[in-house]
Amino acid sequence: MPPVNAPYHPQGLTARPLHARIDADAVRHNLARLRAALPAGDGAPRLWATVKADAYGHGVARILPALRAADGLAVLHLTEARACRSMGWDGPILVYGGLYSPADALLLDSPRLHLVITHAAQLDWLTQAPLAQRPAVWLRYAGDIHHTGFCAEDYGCAFEAARALARRGVIGEIGHLNHYARADEDDGIDAADAAFRAVIASLPGPVSTSNSAALLLHGARAAGTQWVRPGLALYGASPFADRSAAQLNLRPAMSLHSQIVGIQRVPAGAGVGYSGAFLAPVATTVGIVTCGYADGYPRHAPTGTPVIVDGVRTRLLGRVSMDMMAVDLAPVPRACIGAPVTLWGASGLAVEEVAASAGTIAAELLTGLSARVPVQLAGRDPGP
Repeated sequence: MPPVNAPYHPQGLTARPLHARIDADAVRHNLARLRAALPAGDGAPRLWATVKADAYGHGVARILPALRAADGLAVLHLTEARACRSMGWDGPILVYGGLYSPADALLLDSPRLHLVITHAAQLDWLTQAPLAQRPAVWLRYAGDIHHTGFCAEDYGCAFEAARALARRGVIGEIGHLNHYARADEDDGIDAADAAFRAVIASLPGPVSTSNSAALLLHGARAAGTQWVRPGLALYGASPFADRSAAQLNLRPAMSLHSQIVGIQRVPAGAGVGYSGAFLAPVATTVGIVTCGYADGYPRHAPTGTPVIVDGVRTRLLGRVSMDMMAVDLAPVPRACIGAPVTLWGASGLAVEEVAASAGTIAAELLTGLSARVPVQLAGRDPGP
């Protein structure tokens, strides 16, 4: 076994050996994969690429070139829409949050905007919009998720109010949007979709219902709409508990990497980390990894959460601290200071596996990565 302090010197060290790697080509692959799941031809649904939360933490600017084949982008609010325009995107943009105040109507100065409308006041605010631009609107049905949107009793009135605005030239096309609460379940959308279709049965306009899970699991229903709205799957994470991204032919677009920065010989019965959350049952060699909850790694990840050290799968020990964590080096007896560590997204360690171990979802890990973590673009050396 090499000495504990024998250094390992990979190329491209940063000042602190922690970085995320973003692979735009993976996003391009995933977009093509999702497109292939839809029928081809003139009647095929168009695809909004959801890039809210700065492209699920990947950085819109980093991955936008990989989304050129998308039919549109979907963001949360108008500031994000403006940012996409400043980066050169001139296609349609769907704004999930619509308008948050009357003043937002004054920001509708860009063509090809699509606004999700969730309550009647937003339609009133639209009368203040610049007449030079006529945004399309999508009335959101509250559905089975009951977050925002119109209930079945109010939906028809909302449509008539929107149609009055269209006749006055204030808005353009009127569409119908739903978001399923249980799209990741085999029978999760049947009742919800039937209720939605009953509400809009006599109303003209395009329909959009499908996120990543609905597109991949309920493809026949997705094929019967005019727009789909994948998010998580674009970034190479599975929306399903029982199917991995690899099984879905998705490639992870983000991986998180660090190094062993210290090694401790912990005697039997001694604790590791704050509160001695892990008690060594036998003498244990522990590696200290420079990554913690201030970097976006979940503090609540328990002992046993998988980690890859020098190509070998091992586990987290004890409680994650602000700047570091402890891992079990028993399966990696030759590991030394500087040995590479994969925390998610590469070496067969999917982000959704880490998330499941921590009792959360992949989207929380991806969007929660701290700004203090340097980012390396795939194919380039990490920067300082």
